[in-house]
Amino acid sequence: MSVTQSAKRKTLSRRSGQPDTGLHLRSLSLRQPIGQAGQEFPFTLQIIQNLSTLTFDAPVTFLVGENGSGKSTLLEALACAADLPAVGSEGVQRDETLESARKLAAHLRLAWGKRTHRGFFLRAEDFFGYARRLAQIKIELEKDLNTVDEDYKDRSNYAADLARMPYRRELYDLRQRYGNGLDQVSHGEAFLALFQTRFVPDGLYLLDEPEAPLSPLRQLALIAAMKHMVEEKGQFIVATHSPILMAYPGAVILCLDGNTIRPVSYNELEHVLFMREFLNNPEAFLRHL
Repeated sequence: MSVTQSAKRKTLSRRSGQPDTGLHLRSLSLRQPIGQAGQEFPFTLQIIQNLSTLTFDAPVTFLVGENGSGKSTLLEALACAADLPAVGSEGVQRDETLESARKLAAHLRLAWGKRTHRGFFLRAEDFFGYARRLAQIKIELEKDLNTVDEDYKDRSNYAADLARMPYRRELYDLRQRYGNGLDQVSHGEAFLALFQTRFVPDGLYLLDEPEAPLSPLRQLALIAAMKHMVEEKGQFIVATHSPILMAYPGAVILCLDGNTIRPVSYNELEHVLFMREFLNNPEAFLRHL
């Protein structure tokens, strides 16, 4: 079914007197004027130059487009503007790879239904840094425990136990969240475990290509986890190439291919049409390689 003009207006413009959707983030818009920044990336992207007001009307919104369309850039800038915790090796305000995103974020105006700092921002490529950081924290805590044992070997058991307590508590919390560690299972399993352990009710989640390490079956498991969080008043904005994730029931899909952002139905998506054609007849595509 084609998206009607009224649906487009509902998605791409914020109407006066709009009822509260119950969502955290209701819209974003571009502050004017941009000035000299307009001659630099990411302001040179057509999507950014033509951005007026983008309204979020559903608990799950997908940003879809070809590589270079600007979907990840827009999501990164949104994460910086919202100042969400980042699942990665650096926070959004310190990560050097987000410098351009922070420049764009300074020109974004966010309209909140319910302001929140719960939730997180995650880029698939940052996962390895996060897993390494957790492993290093675990190693350092275990070293600290060994140091306490050495320093308190001539003291009472009571004094030693008190000294060990904070390190044992942190190690216990890590095991409760991540078991033996995210580095002890496959990349896909660890990635999914991260979602399941870090999802909290009433949060805003900005995910950039979360399907990257996940098998098709694991992507369905991620959909189930997202659905559970939506039931707990969570909101998701996801940049993706995955036709599986895009099939989330009731999601709004925004296409960034072209010069404007427009809502599309699932069956109109080029990703979906191409995948169907390929699976129906892969030889027709592969013989031309």
